Amino acid sequence: MTDQDDGYTVTIPRPPLTGFTLPLTAVLGAMFGFVAGNVYGQPWLGALVGAVIGAGIAALAHQMSGQRTQTRWGIIAAFAVAGFFAGGLGAAISGVIIGAVLSWFAYWLDTGDYRKNVPIYYTPGQVLWHNTFLFICGFVFFFLIAPLIPVMWLSFNAENFFTFTPEMLNFQAEGYSLKHYRDFLGTDEWMTPLKNSLIIAPFATFISVSLGTLAAIGLSQSHVPGRQAIMAILISPMIVPLIISATGMFFFYAPLGNWLEANLGLDQAFVGYVKVILAHAALGVPFVIITVTATLVGFDRSLTRASANMGANPVTTFFRVQMPLILPGVISGGLFAFITSFDEVVVVLFVGSAQQQTLPWQMFTGLREQISPTILAAATILVTISILLLTTVELLRRRSERLRGLSPG
Repeated sequence: MTDQDDGYTVTIPRPPLTGFTLPLTAVLGAMFGFVAGNVYGQPWLGALVGAVIGAGIAALAHQMSGQRTQTRWGIIAAFAVAGFFAGGLGAAISGVIIGAVLSWFAYWLDTGDYRKNVPIYYTPGQVLWHNTFLFICGFVFFFLIAPLIPVMWLSFNAENFFTFTPEMLNFQAEGYSLKHYRDFLGTDEWMTPLKNSLIIAPFATFISVSLGTLAAIGLSQSHVPGRQAIMAILISPMIVPLIISATGMFFFYAPLGNWLEANLGLDQAFVGYVKVILAHAALGVPFVIITVTATLVGFDRSLTRASANMGANPVTTFFRVQMPLILPGVISGGLFAFITSFDEVVVVLFVGSAQQQTLPWQMFTGLREQISPTILAAATILVTISILLLTTVELLRRRSERLRGLSPG
């Protein structure tokens, strides 16, 4: 294998088969075999068979190093066929995943690709830690994402209970249905909480963005006295346990709501919305402050001085000069504030009433009173919305770094 480093081509010797590639691939195969053996009640036998298969794949990859693509596809196809005969379509898909991972791992070791992004002067221990760290990050990411997969999968269940039916596991059409999504979109039981969430979250986001942006701009000025202490107080809702914040908000907003109803004659439902919106705005302000402050780090202060020298007032300078440059941070903070408000349930339970029942509140109540896959359909929709919003945040982050002349990485 050759590697480019500072303009020089360095040849890395091929790792030994029996002392490196084969045992490590056998260990990974044993891990897969242990998991597969649990399905049939023979985990240790499965681990032994998996180790033998992993060693065989390592030897095959070593012999067929010049035909990597064809060999990998052959291994994947063999695992798919074996899985299909062992347990149907579901097992075949699992076989495809296992075959792809094992074949990639064997070639990754055998060809020396594990050193591709490592400086050539690294010792074996440093190379081991570099790749171990990457695998740890990958496992953390997997275990964060993995719980979402069965939730989204079960939301298409054709039955009215939380169980993977044999038809679902075998990927048969009769095991899947969209009826839980129809229940979610076609009943007031779910549409009313969704409407409340879509009312509360945008207003709370608007207040959070307005106050958070102004606070970030003010606290970015070096002449502001006590700005570190003020920053700590403003971002404290992110640090204080949510149950503590919700309790404090209850004792603050309950008498405020009573006063608004008694002295101003406001409707009880309207006052309830106001309380929840203000409470969610307080939770969203720290996210806006942090993202806008991070954007202001690379802001060129001479631009505002140049604008003032040309006769622009502070408001014009803000909207014509500052805002276009910090807009990615403002939008990112607004998206985080929106997600916080849309997914929040604890504060709503303390501050709101039944008339302000939000979608997370309905899901929480449904889990306590009735176990229906419709909850999973609602969760899937929320996860999809969150993924889209976070993807937007990442795109805006990259755009902001490009505007500041930084590398998106």
